Amino acid sequence: MTSEAHRLPDVGRCLVMGVVNVTPDSFSDGGTWLDPDKAVAHGLELAGQGADIIDVGGESTRPGAQRIPQEDELGRVMPVVTALAEAGCYVSIDTMRAEVAGRALAAGARMVNDVSGGLADPEMAGLVGAAGVPYVVMHWRGHSSDMYGPATYSDVVGEVRAELSRRVSAVIDAGVDPSLIILDPGLGFAKLPEHNWRLLASLDLIARPPGYDRPFPVLVAASRKGFLGKLLAGNDGQPRPFIRSDDATIALTALAVAAGAWCVRVHVVPGNLDAVLVATRWRQEGLAGAR
Repeated sequence: MTSEAHRLPDVGRCLVMGVVNVTPDSFSDGGTWLDPDKAVAHGLELAGQGADIIDVGGESTRPGAQRIPQEDELGRVMPVVTALAEAGCYVSIDTMRAEVAGRALAAGARMVNDVSGGLADPEMAGLVGAAGVPYVVMHWRGHSSDMYGPATYSDVVGEVRAELSRRVSAVIDAGVDPSLIILDPGLGFAKLPEHNWRLLASLDLIARPPGYDRPFPVLVAASRKGFLGKLLAGNDGQPRPFIRSDDATIALTALAVAAGAWCVRVHVVPGNLDAVLVATRWRQEGLAGAR
């Protein structure tokens, strides 16, 4: 049975998920929030700025990243999850490990964001199902140590939809409530820039994987990712630095919301929340006019 405390947040618009990377090596802000006190303060700042969900992760999934021991991941995230949950934040635990997810949920986290969609740990889906919490199922083809080796597609939208459909079926069979499943197309994960743009232009299809009649909520996690930096490269061909891609992220947030995204995962909240509010109003008017 799913408790009301764990059900998907509903604020009448696309949600904003603020990122707290408790890592030394995340691609855009590695080390900035590694200290638990700084990470907690940052999470509270994001919530105060309007983030609906605070996503806490302790293992980097940047291209080339190697796995870390489970105890290291737990040591990084548990003080932060506990403090933010006690402060009343809606906390998501960003992990591929069932043990980490279980301990975070026991400490007050209310959602599991698993970039492997349950493939990295066969115990994950059963744990999430038993806990009755929302579960972000991302499209994934392998660990970040070989991020782009599997980035081969003849039809990226069709293949991502088919692979997500298989993951949805698997996690439902393991006990996850279908009404609590959120899909993530996995931008940047085994995706080249052209794959990311095609998926972003097809969010309506991503929401409806083959075999499922109703659309699933879709999480868009494009903030500061490399394909934006490449698009914004200077005259010398050098990609724009990650931290200078926030304006592009805001533009993409507006487009994703207008296309029906359920949530955007971002590093900077204020501008992205403004984009959400504007695009939500735009979308509402368009839907009203279509009736």
